[in-house]
Order: sequence, then structure tokens, then C-alpha cells
Amino acid sequence: MDALRRLLASSRYVVLVAIFGTFVASLALLVYEAIVVAAAVVGVVRAGAVSARSSKTLAVGVIEAADVFLIGVALYITSLGLYALFVDSTLPLPRWLEVHDLDDLKDNLISLVIAVLAVLFLREAVAWDGSREILAFGASLALVVVALTLFLAKKWNRRN
Repeated sequence: MDALRRLLASSRYVVLVAIFGTFVASLALLVYEAIVVAAAVVGVVRAGAVSARSSKTLAVGVIEAADVFLIGVALYITSLGLYALFVDSTLPLPRWLEVHDLDDLKDNLISLVIAVLAVLFLREAVAWDGSREILAFGASLALVVVALTLFLAKKWNRRN
């Protein structure tokens, strides 16, 4: 029975697979997108042509980069949160990033999903040329954001 207890207690380290995976994915996304942004800026400088079309193209690219950066940050937060929950609860984190249970981690992720959806809509709005149906797209994203916000509010009200 004591051996089973030790086995179960140490099995929490299986989560290291998820911690390492989300950390590496985060790092890969952040570095890759930084390279993409640098290449885009170099391309704009080399082209030398400034026009409404090129500035709109650059704006859409920057918005897409922000989206990828947010996803990378979400993975990083997930990695830190899982580490704090399963491996080392004394990990020094800023107050806004402290994770005491899986609900805290889910709340952080849901908040980041809302931000990513907002960036997604902004990207589409900036690139909109009038030919696509943006209202339906925006409404569907708004429904998801409202649902996630209500979910967070209900959980927050239950805690307080």
C-alpha cells in the first residue's frame, strides 16, 4: 500500500510532458513569429513604396502577428500554470498569473482566447474589402465571446 501511495504521489510528474510540450510550443511560436515580423519589416523597407495598399497589408500582417504572439503567450501561461500546480507551488509568479487550481488556469486561458478572438475579428475588419459577409463572422465571434464571458462571470460570482 505504501508503494502504491508513493507511485501515485510521483505520478504527478507525468504532467511534465504537457509542461515541456506547451513551453516548447510557446517558445517556437514566439521565435518564429518574431522572425516573420522582422522579415516583413525588412521587406517593406526594401520595397520602399508607400501606398494605402501596402500600409493596409502591413497592418494586417502586424495584427496576424499579434494573434500568433497571443497564442504563444497562452501556451506559456499554460506551461507555467501546470508547473505551479503539479510540480512547484512556490514558483514566484506575478499576482495576476498566480494559479491555485485548474479553474485559475482555465480562467487565464479563456481570457486569452477572448483576446485572440478579438484580434481575429480586427484582422478581418482591417482586411475587409466589402465583398465578404463580415457581419455574420463578427456576430458568431461575439456569441462565443459572450458565452465565455458569462462562463467566467458565473465562476467568479460563485467564488465570491
